[in-house]
Amino acid sequence: MINVNKRISSTLKKLRQDRGWSLDKTALETGVSKAMLGQIERGESSPTIATLWKIASGFHASFSSFLDNIPIASQKTLHRTDNIPHLHPTDENVRITPLFPFDDQLHCEIFVIELLPSSVLISEPHQAGVIEHIIVIEGTLEIQLKGRWKSLAKGEGLRFSADQPHGYRNKTGKRAAFHNIIHYPRS
Repeated sequence: MINVNKRISSTLKKLRQDRGWSLDKTALETGVSKAMLGQIERGESSPTIATLWKIASGFHASFSSFLDNIPIASQKTLHRTDNIPHLHPTDENVRITPLFPFDDQLHCEIFVIELLPSSVLISEPHQAGVIEHIIVIEGTLEIQLKGRWKSLAKGEGLRFSADQPHGYRNKTGKRAAFHNIIHYPRS
């Protein structure tokens, strides 16, 4: 299994090379500092989940394209097990597990996101046209849209345009988990 930081580093380098972007141009497009981008590329720094979302959004790339050991299988049967590695497994606030990677045919990817007790995950706007579907599978989750928090209980879902600032919050003392299905616009 390839190290997650190495995967992120090599994906960032490849995206920059494919587009012919300098670190300055990449910083401008992603909103991540040139110094931080250089550290990530050299494997000296592990980006936070929020930083990785900014990088993916700046490149108009899927989040899962930066993750470890994800096969591309849009027209094949893909069986996922509970052995899928978490992004930042030592993070004390959030765990993101890529359940199904970005599918080029469907233009979507599916994650299980766990927010540990009293945790918040704030997301920058994604590219125009990105839609998220949230389905709570455990606990209670609050979602922030247009500056207001909306509570969702187990079994409830919400669909929204993710090209606006949004956030996820678990105000309880128990873990909250949800499916996050992200649909990207066709280029």
